[in-house]
Amino acid sequence: MEILELLQQAAPTLAKGVGYTLLFALASMLGGLVLGFVLAVARIVPWRPIHWPAAIYVSMMRGTPLLVQIFVVYYGLPGMGIEFSPLTAGVLTLSLNASAYLSESLRGTILGVTRGQWNAAFSVGLTYFQTLRYIIVPQAVRIAVPSMSNTLISLIKDTSLVSVITVTELMLATKEVIAVTFRPLPLYVAAAAIYWMLSLCFEALQHRLEKKLGKAHEI
Repeated sequence: MEILELLQQAAPTLAKGVGYTLLFALASMLGGLVLGFVLAVARIVPWRPIHWPAAIYVSMMRGTPLLVQIFVVYYGLPGMGIEFSPLTAGVLTLSLNASAYLSESLRGTILGVTRGQWNAAFSVGLTYFQTLRYIIVPQAVRIAVPSMSNTLISLIKDTSLVSVITVTELMLATKEVIAVTFRPLPLYVAAAAIYWMLSLCFEALQHRLEKKLGKAHEI
């Protein structure tokens, strides 16, 4: 009963943290998808002045820790006169980080579409970008759903890192309750359970989306 009372006491603060966690994850996924698509296209077009900067960006974002990237955006950029609120800095950094991984998922699936699809589109007079938009990308997105969903699930967990810039997402909310109650074990276990439940919910959405897209392409 003591643990139940503790969780009941912590529930409002944890619920607020869950709200921020979902906000960070969904906003970062949206921003990451937009930038990730641009990066994926930049890496497959046959123009080196576009290809190499995108490749370097993806390598840099994938090759450095997310925590370091958060520090650079929130603490480092103000030295250059560029300042962000903690919420904006968190969403921006997660979006930039996610875009690198999403671009690789999209690039792989775009390249996985057979060359015959391109040739058929060119034969009926479509341009390179028309073929990409109307023929290739719709097929690639369907194939990329599992890997993109994995990125979203990872984002849910990665939001815990923005607690270092004083954003009250789930992890920082948990620490605030612990500072008052001095009961770390049950509260950290509760936070872990919440992260797990959020991940399960998005896994269920992923499976439903895969089935829906699969039915749309059944012969």
